[in-house]
Amino acid sequence: MTGPTPLDYPAWRESTLGKITERLERAVILDLAGDRSRGDVLDVGCGVGTYAGVLAAAGARVTGVDSSLPAARAAARRAQDASAPFAVVAGDASKLPFDGASFDLVIAVTALCFVGSPAQAVREIARVLRPGGRLVVGELGRLSIWAAWRRVRTWLGSSTWRRAAFFTSRELKGLAEGAGLVPARVRGAVFYPPAGLAASVLAPLDPLLGRVTTVGAAFVALAAEKPGVPAGS
Repeated sequence: MTGPTPLDYPAWRESTLGKITERLERAVILDLAGDRSRGDVLDVGCGVGTYAGVLAAAGARVTGVDSSLPAARAAARRAQDASAPFAVVAGDASKLPFDGASFDLVIAVTALCFVGSPAQAVREIARVLRPGGRLVVGELGRLSIWAAWRRVRTWLGSSTWRRAAFFTSRELKGLAEGAGLVPARVRGAVFYPPAGLAASVLAPLDPLLGRVTTVGAAFVALAAEKPGVPAGS
């Protein structure tokens, strides 16, 4: 969570802070995804394909989409090497290149923070979801030490987070409702400062805090449902 492009993430994930943070965030996303992770899944803003690979290995039919051509190519290489392959296409979250009602589950992890119109992106996600389908979105929390740290870095001249948006759980719920989706569950994660030692010491408390509040969470996740009865039910 220290770079503006998907290609910055793999190196960061190898640090102590990155490994712990990635593990906690992934646990939240997969918990919110639930059984729908076994159907047709779309990973919006898939980056290098980390989540797409995990979901494909769990038995889902996964497609990843990313607006960054280098990231999409990296994800495609990952898919070719994986024991459970997945499809990758280049595309914009605000105009997804898929037919309506194509997916049982859509995940979007730190994708909305860099799109021009998060509301339009969520409307597109709602369009490609099947009735009864689920959106799981994970975003950068506005009410956190991490957000304050990123703003300070921007004020000091760093361009890394200048274009990034931060979200509260209420704002994510509003985006879902505005697209006709029904918010279901909200979780927080990453309540420690952005330092490896702090992560090591405080990570055991994180799952408990994340079920109680999203205030102070650097990562806020939401599950929302598309009204309707799934086909074949």
